[in-house]
Amino acid sequence: MKTLQNYAAILRKRRDDLELSQQDMRLKIGMSQQQYQRIEAGADTRLSTLLRVLDGLDMELVLIPKESVRQVEQQLTQLDQARSADGEKSRGLSPWQLVKDLEDD
Repeated sequence: MKTLQNYAAILRKRRDDLELSQQDMRLKIGMSQQQYQRIEAGADTRLSTLLRVLDGLDMELVLIPKESVRQVEQQLTQLDQARSADGEKSRGLSPWQLVKDLEDD
């Protein structure tokens, strides 16, 4: 299982990839900049707050049974490879690659 710091890094990287400042996020999701800063710092947060942040970052929370994680990882890897083969470019790392890079740290 990832730590709160891992998830915070994913959120921060996604915001950077979307070229949004913390101020932009504050305005986009309607919370104080201080509260948003705490989330990116890895503070524990309510699920409803996390869902607001994810929506502001055009992300989705997906829950996967542990026994299915390897299969989902393989599917996401294949999808990333197919996109690369088609010459599809994305701004920054794909969310999947970001998660894999954080796991390697």
